[in-house]
Amino acid sequence: MLTPSEQGYVQGTIDENGVGTIEFGHPMSNSLPGNLLMQLASKIEVFGQNEQVKVIVLKSAGERAFCAGASFDELISISDLEQGKTFFSGFAHVINACRKAPKFIIGRVQGKAVGGGVGLASSTDYCLATKYADVKLSELAVGIGPFVVGPAVERKIGLSAMSELAINATEWRSAEWAKRKGLFTDVYETEEDMDAEIDRLALKLSRSNPEAMSMLKRIFWEGTDSWDTLLFERAGMSGKLVLSDFTVNAIQAFKKK
Repeated sequence: MLTPSEQGYVQGTIDENGVGTIEFGHPMSNSLPGNLLMQLASKIEVFGQNEQVKVIVLKSAGERAFCAGASFDELISISDLEQGKTFFSGFAHVINACRKAPKFIIGRVQGKAVGGGVGLASSTDYCLATKYADVKLSELAVGIGPFVVGPAVERKIGLSAMSELAINATEWRSAEWAKRKGLFTDVYETEEDMDAEIDRLALKLSRSNPEAMSMLKRIFWEGTDSWDTLLFERAGMSGKLVLSDFTVNAIQAFKKK
């Protein structure tokens, strides 16, 4: 039987200033299987409604890997359309939880982000990173596309930059590139420097007017109400593609690399 650390985890803490920190971790480069995605979405929702929490910090464990996206082991086990839609709906739940939480979410990206990891970073309200936080949307390389995370990424960096990532699916873009495009607010040489700024900002926000921040959050996310249905429709698109002969062969080829 796998230990909790081998299965991955999601945990949350609230400090005396009302800064709620949500951390996820998984031994496979912080990939997120379906059960962890549901836990993450739930934790964001709970912290969003908790009056003790004034601001949320979203982070992952370890170094050099923020999030490798959805679990590849689960991807290759999909056998029917409903299972495929459910699998790809995982990040839809997390993105919508971030969108609807009436608290600002500060993203802490200490390393590389792939696929859904880019979508997760794009769903935070203010995202800081280290110089190791390269990004890549790799979905097309295995025969699908970044359909679910696409709206979140496009909202953050624009259609042109999102298209660049989606089309050139095997190439990394640097953290500085992501900063220029608007995904990251700033990029730091070390985790220590990044964390010092996160601590400073989170403390300042914890002392700001909660009602004003909630109102600002709604303004920042105006025009996204359709995501309650859109992201799940997109999950169905991916769920259909993953069953195609082309995608099955692409996944098999990827496994052999």
